[in-house]
Amino acid sequence: MQLIIDNLTKTYANGVQALKGVTLTINQGMFGLLGPNGAGKSSLMRTIATLQEADTGTITLGDLNVLTQKEEVRKILGYLPQEFGVYPKVDAVTLLDHLAVLKGIRNKKERKELVEALLHKTNLWKAKNKNLGGYSGGMKQRFGIAQALIANPKLIIVDEPTAGLDPAERNRFLNLLSEIGENTIVILSTHIVEDVKELCTDMAIINNGEVLYKGNPLDAIASVSGKVWKRRIEKNQLEEFRNQYTVISERLIAGRPEITVYNEDSAPEGFQKTEADLEDVYFSLIFGKQNVLATN
Repeated sequence: MQLIIDNLTKTYANGVQALKGVTLTINQGMFGLLGPNGAGKSSLMRTIATLQEADTGTITLGDLNVLTQKEEVRKILGYLPQEFGVYPKVDAVTLLDHLAVLKGIRNKKERKELVEALLHKTNLWKAKNKNLGGYSGGMKQRFGIAQALIANPKLIIVDEPTAGLDPAERNRFLNLLSEIGENTIVILSTHIVEDVKELCTDMAIINNGEVLYKGNPLDAIASVSGKVWKRRIEKNQLEEFRNQYTVISERLIAGRPEITVYNEDSAPEGFQKTEADLEDVYFSLIFGKQNVLATN
C-alpha cells in the first residue's frame, strides 16, 4: 500500500499559506518528515488524518480517496498528534477499552485480548491499572501509540512524538516505532534530525509549506559530503563570517562559537573539513541554500 500526495495546497483564513503544492509518495516503512516549527508539517499531518480540508490537490491511500472517503480512511488510520491529552483519573485498561468500542470493536472478549496485547507491546502492562495522570511523559507517548494501534491500522501518523522525552524514554519510544514500521506506513513528523537519521529509510524536508528534498537520508548526506567545513571563531567575528560565508549552523564550545559553513569548491581559509551528517543537510536547505540538493 502507498500513500500518494499530489499538489496539495492549504491557505488558512488569516492568509497563511501552510502548504504549497506538496507532492510525496510514501511507501510502507518509516518515513521521516523534517522541518522547523511552522514549516507546514502539522498542517500536512492533519490533512492526511482527515482533520482538515485541503484547498486543492489529492491524497490517496491504496484505493481510498483520503479527502472524500474520510470514514473509510479513519478505520485504518492511527494518529498520535503533537498535543495528546489523556483523562488523568482513568486507567489505561479502561480508556483503551473505551477507545476500542469507538473504533467499532463490539465483542468484549476481543477487546480484552486486544487491550492486553497493546499494553504488552508498549511495555505498559505493569502500569495498566494506574491512572493516566500519574504516567511519565514517555509512558503517555507509549499509551498514545497503543491507542493509535487499535484496529490494526495501515497508516500511522506521529507528530513530534519525542519532544520533551528524556534520552531513555526517547530510545524506548523510537525502538517501538521502528518495530511498528516493519509492517505499516509510519509517518514520523519532527524537527529532531536524529530521530529521522536513526529510524527512516525515506524522508522529506519541508519548509514554508514546500518540499525541499525527498529521498534517502544517506543519499542526502552524500550530496553534501566534502562541502561542509567548520571553524572556531571569536564572538565578535560572527557577523563578519555570516556576511562572508553560507553559515548553516553555529554552536558554543567552551564559550566560543564554532560555525559550520557550506562551500562547494574548497576549504575556506582557516576552516577544516568535517564529516557531513543529516543535520548539515537539514540546515543547508532550511537556511537559504536551497540549491544544495535537487528536490526529486
